[in-house]
This record gives sequence, structure tokens and C-alpha cells, in this order.
Amino acid sequence: MSDAQDKELRALQAALAAEHAAVYGYGVVGGRIGEQRRTEARTAHDAHRARRDALVRDVKDAGGTPVAAAAGYALPFPVPDAAAAVRLAAELETRVAGVYADVVRASGGERRRSAAEAMREAAVRSVRWSGESVAFPGLAERSGTAPGGPAPAP
Repeated sequence: MSDAQDKELRALQAALAAEHAAVYGYGVVGGRIGEQRRTEARTAHDAHRARRDALVRDVKDAGGTPVAAAAGYALPFPVPDAAAAVRLAAELETRVAGVYADVVRASGGERRRSAAEAMREAAVRSVRWSGESVAFPGLAERSGTAPGGPAPAP
């Protein structure tokens, strides 16, 4: 496997890990979110499940064994109520956008286009949840935010 292929596979695995964590995180969000945003949370959860499933195929196509989901994930902060659930959803989306930026950098062709679309979708959802945007979604070094992991740590 070439260095470029290895970098792409590592980026795909990181994106898959982030999607596993986002699916878990949206389970928490859905349990705490207010009724008025429940449909939005369900739609985001479904989108992350679909991206996760696509990434499993991409990792296999790239010659790797897809990273498995953890049994549970440590959340970045307590989520006791709807306001915290909204903050968690925004955080999940910001972190997912970051890992897709890495896939964009490491890949080409259709995979790069798909990763760019996933990054854009996550950035848009982050803005919807938080009400704030950054100039370069997915690029912490450009947005002035501290770099974070791909999702809540296992």
C-alpha cells in the first residue's frame, strides 16, 4: 500500500470512528432534546447512520477492516437537559466536519467529492444547532477553535 493510500485509509477510519460516535451522541441528544427539535435530531441521526454505513464500504474498498463502534463514549460535557443536548449536537457536527476535512485532503475523485459533501452537511447542521458559523468549517486551525478529536472520546 502506498503512503497516499495509507493516509486515505487512516482518514476514512477516523471518519468512520467519528460517525460511530455521532450516532451514539445523537442517541443522547434524542433523549434530552425538546419536542420542537426532535425531528431535526432524528434526521441528523439518520444522516450519520447512512454516512457510517457508506464509510464501512469505503474502508473495505480501500483494503481495510472497518473500525468497530465502541460500546459507549465519554461525552465532552454533561447533557442533563435540552439546552445541553443542542450544544452536544453542535459539537458532534463540528467534530465530524473536521474529520471529513481530513478525508478531503487525503483522497481524490468521487471519494473526495463525497467527503466534501459530508463536511458541508455537518457544517450546516452545526450552524443550525449552534446559531454560529466559522469561516472554514472543519478546519480548526482556520476557525480559531482548539483542535478536537473526531468525536467524544471512547
